[in-house]
Amino acid sequence: MTTYTARPIDPTVLKELRSADDAGRGMVPSLDEEGGAPLRCCLRRSERGERIALVSYAPLRRWAAETGVDPGAYDEQGPVFIHAEECGGPAAGSGHPFADDHRVLRRYSAEGHILGGELVDTVDDEAFHRAFTDPDVVLVHVRAVEYGCFFYEVQRPRISPSGV
Repeated sequence: MTTYTARPIDPTVLKELRSADDAGRGMVPSLDEEGGAPLRCCLRRSERGERIALVSYAPLRRWAAETGVDPGAYDEQGPVFIHAEECGGPAAGSGHPFADDHRVLRRYSAEGHILGGELVDTVDDEAFHRAFTDPDVVLVHVRAVEYGCFFYEVQRPRISPSGV
């Protein structure tokens, strides 16, 4: 079975978000007094005492700009936590982050339109396999159930000419 890779926010995009977020606001860093905020830069929960920021992020808009499509009414932006300074990104082999709570896997077409979604108890390769069974699905967003917040994306795996 294919292994599906969680994609954090790209370091170049993070640099932009630390300057001005997708709503045009400057970043306001804060000291995380409690820890536990889901960080989209390194795909882990924050630790007490880390400097983090809540910024507005438009993941589908940015993906659509890279691929040359117009998501139309499906374009949205929402709050995400990031480190206030550069970080090392996700740990190698970290699997599926934020996987132990109910999540929604929202499916998107190559045109940037929502094709449906699935409420899952655990985010795992099998959940992504089900999502990508539909040949029209090219992108899946993992989102929180409570607020719909974006956690990360998984893109359809590319198959090499050799089939690997």
